[in-house]
Amino acid sequence: MNILILSCGTRNKIVEYFMREMKGEGKVIATDCSELAPALYEADTFYIVPRITEGTYVNEILDICKKEKIDGVFSLIDPELSLLAENSGKFAEIGTTVIGSAYALCEMALDKWKMYKWLTNNGFLCAKTYMDKESFYRELSSGTAKFPVFVKPRCGSASIAISKVYEKATLEVLLKDGETDYIIQEFLDGQEIGADCYVDLLSGEIVSVFTKKKIVMRAGETDKSVSFKDERLFEEIKRFLQRSGFIGQVDIDIFDIGGSYYISEVNPRFGGGYPHAYECGANHMKLILENLRGRMNRPEIGAYESDVFMMKYNEVKMLRKQR
Repeated sequence: MNILILSCGTRNKIVEYFMREMKGEGKVIATDCSELAPALYEADTFYIVPRITEGTYVNEILDICKKEKIDGVFSLIDPELSLLAENSGKFAEIGTTVIGSAYALCEMALDKWKMYKWLTNNGFLCAKTYMDKESFYRELSSGTAKFPVFVKPRCGSASIAISKVYEKATLEVLLKDGETDYIIQEFLDGQEIGADCYVDLLSGEIVSVFTKKKIVMRAGETDKSVSFKDERLFEEIKRFLQRSGFIGQVDIDIFDIGGSYYISEVNPRFGGGYPHAYECGANHMKLILENLRGRMNRPEIGAYESDVFMMKYNEVKMLRKQR
């Protein structure tokens, strides 16, 4: 059993957990476009590959899969999810399973406007979103919208280029005439929650849901959090996953506003706060490996320890230059 983790970056814990669960019964291989990606050096073997935008990228990953006899492959960055899904047939032909959701779902998760339209059309609470400032101004005048709001790239991740805006003058500066790559999104003022979920690749059943209250965020990722359980929240997450069709590992950002749950972001991959889930007992590495062995997992929603705090801290990895 061999696993390939693409664009591993600084996600050392994800590589470490797979190494632990493999128990030497196979290899964990990692890739990145930079030799200074520290997670590379946690794996059994690693490859330096081109950027995902290069035309040769997919073929190079396919070659690695053939050479290393890879059973399952997944990425840790949003822009690569659609690329893998789009080429899942090519991977299947060589015996490699793409661990992730379908292409259309990966695209929807990346596009905040598409996700907003899907959520509202399917009866889920979410932040009111505008594609242009004129629509927002009309609702601002009627009293159905208010400042502050967030201005975000329509397709973006890791909280890059997001601005919290408190007045019209700043909004005008950020959104120039004809700007279509950004959206305006209602500010949700409530407790932010992260959900780490796994939908079985074979049965399509939701087999694991872990939830945490976020305490501190840093660079778009959970820095401090505490695990908790709420059956009503579990049911809403299950309803979303069943209706949407996401599969494999899914990271969901949610807001609790006055006891109502608003879905904020969906990332069909391991989130930056997943180590909290693993350390509390939500072992999604084991679930993935069982699926790759051809075995379905049984649902164990909420099977983890609650009231456990996660606190990230800095660590360093040294790499000596080859002479």
